[in-house]
Amino acid sequence: MNQALIFTQIAQFWTNDMPFNQLLGFEIKHFDVERSEIRFPWNDKLIGNPMQKILHGGVTASVLDLAGGVVAAANIINQLDDLSQENIQQSLKKLGTIDLRTDFLRPGRGEEFIATAHIIRSGNKVAVARMELHNEKNDHIAFGTGTYMVG
Repeated sequence: MNQALIFTQIAQFWTNDMPFNQLLGFEIKHFDVERSEIRFPWNDKLIGNPMQKILHGGVTASVLDLAGGVVAAANIINQLDDLSQENIQQSLKKLGTIDLRTDFLRPGRGEEFIATAHIIRSGNKVAVARMELHNEKNDHIAFGTGTYMVG
């Protein structure tokens, strides 16, 4: 099985079969070893400040974490010699967030939100990603740095 097909299948699984991602409306649009992109629409259930009608900070942190984790997962898969389903599953079981820093730049307003991430470092045990969140007008809402256990 080729890597692109594996990434597509994982994106579909994490989008369609992970209840938390479904609850928040996250959709993985793209990921590979270089970058990831996750989108989600505005939903009043995601309001963190009802007076200002802005996105909850936990939603912001969650989508940044997913974007970083997805690009870290791609780097795990990229380092595998055996791309069997069993080996991929065993390797992805090791994936977990070690540290997540979120810097909020402006209130989360918009009709659609786009989280992107790129890998800073990918080693045998730890990967580090840099993430950003923008709205459909390209307003920069937040950025973050995530450290992930990958091995």
